[in-house]
Order: sequence, then structure tokens, then C-alpha cells
Amino acid sequence: MNFLSSPSSFGPAVAPISPLKEMGAYEALWLEQGATFKTIADRFAADPDAMPSDFVATGMAESCAVAVLDRFRKASVGRFGVRLHHAGDYPLKLRDARHPVEMLYYCGEWELTETRCVAIVGSRKASEEGLKRAAQISRELVKADFTVVSGLAAGIDRAAHTAALEAGGRTIAVIGTPLDSIYPKENRDLQDQIARDFLLISQVPVLRYARQAPPQNRLFFPERNVTMSALTDATIIVEASDTSGTLTQARAAMHQGRHLFILNSCFERADLKWPAKFEEMGAIRVRSMDDIWSTLCPTSASA
Repeated sequence: MNFLSSPSSFGPAVAPISPLKEMGAYEALWLEQGATFKTIADRFAADPDAMPSDFVATGMAESCAVAVLDRFRKASVGRFGVRLHHAGDYPLKLRDARHPVEMLYYCGEWELTETRCVAIVGSRKASEEGLKRAAQISRELVKADFTVVSGLAAGIDRAAHTAALEAGGRTIAVIGTPLDSIYPKENRDLQDQIARDFLLISQVPVLRYARQAPPQNRLFFPERNVTMSALTDATIIVEASDTSGTLTQARAAMHQGRHLFILNSCFERADLKWPAKFEEMGAIRVRSMDDIWSTLCPTSASA
């Protein structure tokens, strides 16, 4: 389900599902008063076989789809695609999320989601040591043929993506904005590179985001962490405060049955309570890479 950001016919298609129509319908659902990931997920949970167009008038769906394409064209978003539940290559592992998304936008090589993926996440205002640790772990994952996943934020995320690229590895960015937005602005070149050569994913509704003020749009960032966890085999937390959005991903990993790794340096900070809490829930303390390999690659770790 790939498109160029220019209008096309909404008439009868060869396939029984029209991706453009479903994209527009999903965007329309997000324009309804009070729409959230939970309310939309609950709607589909009550009608498990439904597609977005089952809830939205055709004219509204078409209008929203044209509006999205227009925004993408103006932002120079070229070829992009969508992944819809019940259609094509929608990853069933996304259903492990508490409120699974019905549709994702993406640019790049979707097949990267089928590789072994590990997320590296942490603070935007990271320490120098934290940045170094994120880069080192990223390089080690690349050596072991894992795809490095992060959120393309400042700090730990950027360090993880950059190190993976410099090591000649693969990376996926799951962003908290639509495809036509960049945050932070200094990541523009990095976002463009990942979208062009690897994989950029967004679950953020384009039209709702455009109509809201920044304070409301900030809520999309922790929600993308839930999806990032669902797409990966494991999450590694490099550093985070007790109020960090990173902990949303930690909770999601526990709920989804994913591995959660926490660097020992987090435990060494007397002011943090969350590391011990998640260790009690089953998270793994990382004193060396062997603690990661023994879980993700038990055969090679024991060799």
C-alpha cells in the first residue's frame, strides 16, 4: 500500500480494500470530538472485523484523504505507505498493545519490521555518559545483526540512530509527529535519511495534529512508545528520570510480554525509584552486554 503524495481515483480498485479510502476514514475518526487511541481502539474491539470506512461516510473519507495528500505534497513527502489492520503486511504483533492502532503511516523499507529489532530509548536531555552508552549499545546490536529502533528525539534516541548508521547497520524511527512534521528541527537530515534508506513510522493522525495546539500534540509522543515496544523484541533504557515518557515504553514492554533491559547506571542513582520497581516486575539489570545477549541470544552467549 504505497502512494505518491498526489491525488488518485477513489473508484473501483482491483483489490477489495481501497487504502486511500481507509486512510481518509481513519483520519476522519480522529477528527471526531473526544477521539483518542483508547476510544478508537475500543470502537474496533467492539466490531473486530470492521475497517475504518465502516464508520465514516465515503465523501468524508475521500475529503480527508485528499487533505492528507495535499499536506504531504506541500511538505515534499514523496512516496509513502500505510499499514491497515486486516490488510496486507500489518504486523500482528501490534495487537499486543493495550490500545492497538488500526493504521500506520511509513516511508522506506517496511520489510525491516520483519528483522530482529531492539529499541534503545532514554532521556532527551541525556548526560554525556548516557549518550556514549547509547551509541556503544547501538554498535553492539548492529554487530549482532539487530535492527536498532528508537524515537528520533533529541538525546538518547539520536545517539542510537546515528551510531547504528555509522556502524553500517539498520535503523527504524517511530516518531511522535506525522510524516510531514519534524521534531526536533535539528533532526531533519537524520529523519530524511532514515525515511529514504531505512524506515520511518508514524501513527499520528495528520489532520488532527495540524488542527491542535502543541500542548495537545505532545500526548502523541508517549503513545508512539507503546507502538515502538510492540514492534520490537526488547527495549533497552539507557537513562530516564522518574517522570520521563520513556517509562511509558517500560510499562508497555511489561504488558506486551517484551524483554525490558535497564542499564545498571540507572540503579546507581539514589534519586530514582523506577529501576527497582521494574526489576521487581521482571526487567533485567544490565551490567554488561552479556546480560543482554544471554536473553536475546542465549546460544551464542553460552558458547
